[in-house]
Parts: sequence; C-alpha cells; structure tokens
Amino acid sequence: MPTTSEPLRKLGFLTIGLFDEADPGRGHESTLSVIELGERLGFDSAWLRHRHLQYGISSPVAVLAAASQRTSRIQLGTAVIPLGWENPLRLAEDLATVDILSGGRLHPGVSVGPPMRYERVKQALYPDTADAEDFGYERVRRLLAFVRGEPATDFRGTEGIETFSDRVQPHAAGLAGRMWYGGASLRSARWAGEQGMNFLTSSVVKAEESEDFAEIQLSHIRAFRAHHPDGDRARVSQGLVVIPTDSATPEQRAKYEEYARQRLPRTATPQGPARLMFAPDLVGSSAELAERLYAHAAFREIDEVAFALPFTFDHEDYVQILTDMATKLGPALGWQPSAGPGPA
Repeated sequence: MPTTSEPLRKLGFLTIGLFDEADPGRGHESTLSVIELGERLGFDSAWLRHRHLQYGISSPVAVLAAASQRTSRIQLGTAVIPLGWENPLRLAEDLATVDILSGGRLHPGVSVGPPMRYERVKQALYPDTADAEDFGYERVRRLLAFVRGEPATDFRGTEGIETFSDRVQPHAAGLAGRMWYGGASLRSARWAGEQGMNFLTSSVVKAEESEDFAEIQLSHIRAFRAHHPDGDRARVSQGLVVIPTDSATPEQRAKYEEYARQRLPRTATPQGPARLMFAPDLVGSSAELAERLYAHAAFREIDEVAFALPFTFDHEDYVQILTDMATKLGPALGWQPSAGPGPA
C-alpha cells in the first residue's frame, strides 16, 4: 500500500438525512443517532446537507442544535447552506446561537447561486423581490460581516424599557474563523481564499480547463491557497463518496457496488450546460480505498476529509460504513480517532 509523509489529520462524514414523508421523525432521529455514533467512533466532524422542498433535512442548523445537546466533542458542520434561500442577518443569528449551544463546535459551510428550480419557487420565496434578489458573493459578504460582529444597525442603546445591540446577538467569538465556502469553480476557489474562509471541495466540480476530475479539483485547492492569507496552511476539506466494505454483508456489498455502477456513467464526461464533472464513487475494502485515495492528486494535497454517505442507504448500512471508516479506513490513511475536546 502506498504511504504518505502527511497522515490524514481530520476525518469527517456528510449525510443528507433522508426521511419518509409519512414519518419524518424517524429519519431525523436516525440522523441524530448517526452523529452520536460518529462521536463515539472518534470522528472529528459530522456534516449535514440541505434539501429544500424534498425529503431530506431542510433545516440542518436546527438539527445541529439538537445534535449539540447529544454530543460533546464532534464538530458540527453544514455542507452547504445555499444562501439563495436565506436572509444573511437572520442566518447569522441562528448560526451564532447554535455555536454558543455547541460550545464553539459549529462549522457552517455556505454557497451562492439562485435557489434550485428558482422559476418554480420564487413566488413562494420572494413574492415581492424575486427579480431583484442578488444571489452572488455579496450575500456571503453580508453573512460574514454579521458573524464577525460588524454593525447591523446604527443604533445601540435603550429605548423605553428595551435595550438594543448594534450587532448580531449572541456574538459567537471564533465562529467567523470556522466559516467554510463550498466551491466547484476556479473563480469560487479564488474568491473564498481572498475572503480568508475555509474551503469545501466535493465530488462535483466544473470542467473549465480540464476534463480530469482530480486535476480540476487539485487546481481549485491550489488556487484557493494561492489567494488565502494563510497560504498552504489554509484549510481545505475534500468530500468524496467513499464506501468501505470490510465488515459489510454480501448483500450490502452487492447493493453498494450496484449503486456505484449506476452512477458511474455520469463521471465520464461533463454534464449539462454548467459542464459539471462528478467523481466516481469509491467502493471496496479499506486497503483498496486507501490505495485509490493516495493515487488521487487532490487527496494528496489535503489533510482533512468529510466523506459523503450515499443518500439512499438504510440506517444499518450507515452504521457499518461509519464503523469501517473509523476502525479500518481512517487508520489506513494514518488517521487517529479523537478522544478529548477537539480543536476548532
């Protein structure tokens, strides 16, 4: 097996939190249980993905508030909050509140762009301002300013019996340094670096200068760090779909392999007008996965990951996958499980 002089420092996982429309509580409880399991296994972080008007977690910040009361160490992230659905001032209040509740463990990841299927949802989301909304980077700048404690109003003081602050309350010290940007293009990578944010790169990138996924992702990581004040020390987390099978049953292995096989054709060429490139799902023993990851040009540039759990699997599948990740794959990559309070 190939070796590396730089062991994997942080191991995390990402889930979408699917649920049955007729019984949403069960799916949300499963997600919370998975996060609790992740902490027991020593994972450094657990991340939730948004799904609006679908049967996946629509409010990960609320779910992470619950998770913060059922865990004590694991870092809790969003990958990512699409800001087109959000008011930056209100979101800043929610993020700060959950960060306070978690003891400084929140890692919010955000992205920009119009909401998915905007033409169908804009009248419900922005009935009076749909055609005037700006879905660009300015939305992130506003959020960052509020999280950093910059003024949201020109008044601070007392009116009658009410006392008012000129900045978002509560103020969560340190949260600004834990803000992440989820980017799939060179432009986004550069911009995130210039803002001093952390960078999330996933299993989807835009084919701009190449059609080789690993080569594209590597260019994004290097562009981000080239424009970041911290240079090569700037934090990047890679998110690929990685499915270890060490303790899987024959039925589980067959299901995982079929899942990856069905999704493989989309990885061959750029997809759609945006020319999106998808990474192949990685399925196999931890020894096989470690070899494939060490052969991945972008993986060799990072020291933290948030491997994505397949969206459509069952709870017992997630238990098996996470257990193998923590006990087999992580150690094969030089990672050691966390035990005490984790660093921010």
